[in-house]
Amino acid sequence: MHIKRFNGILIVGATGSGKTPFGDLCEKKGVSGKDCIHFDFGSELRRIAAFQEPSKKITEKDLEVIFHVLETGQLLENENFHIAEKILISFIERKKLPVDGFILLNGMPRHIGQAGDVDRIVDIQKIIHLECSAEVVYERILRNSGGDRTGRCDDSPAEIQNKLELFKKRTFPLLDYYQKKGAEIKIINIGMGRTAEDICACL
Repeated sequence: MHIKRFNGILIVGATGSGKTPFGDLCEKKGVSGKDCIHFDFGSELRRIAAFQEPSKKITEKDLEVIFHVLETGQLLENENFHIAEKILISFIERKKLPVDGFILLNGMPRHIGQAGDVDRIVDIQKIIHLECSAEVVYERILRNSGGDRTGRCDDSPAEIQNKLELFKKRTFPLLDYYQKKGAEIKIINIGMGRTAEDICACL
């Protein structure tokens, strides 16, 4: 099925930096005067896993991969991008993004290997980098500063450390990748008490 290419903004930030509450608020308020939808890939994976049943698009084998990714904290690799693509396209269809609106991507692409595949679907024109130190990440997660960690079972110190290492090694290089493609890079420093409203005020 052919899907038109949508205008997109990518949120890049380590775990705990506030991507989800920021994206949710942007969906409510819009970005730069335009409507947007917030695609939180992690939340979509957890929603599918909680349902625990295959659908017309998500197969039993797909579910096994999703469970493995969630249980291990690893990234979805290139050979399984078809799963991410099905989830993204279903989300866009469900949300009915306006023609002149933006899709705000959170959690995908997570590495350069995924970027080329995502580029077929979404034209990422801007990167919002929520810059956050490891010390602040641990404290924000401990205090649930963004209000989005309730019920999360992947916030142990070891799991946080693993995510931070993956972010530095695999996700951070996306900034250089998209900058070379001409995307605007907006860096917002995230401190302990910085809220989604504060981040929106910096745009």
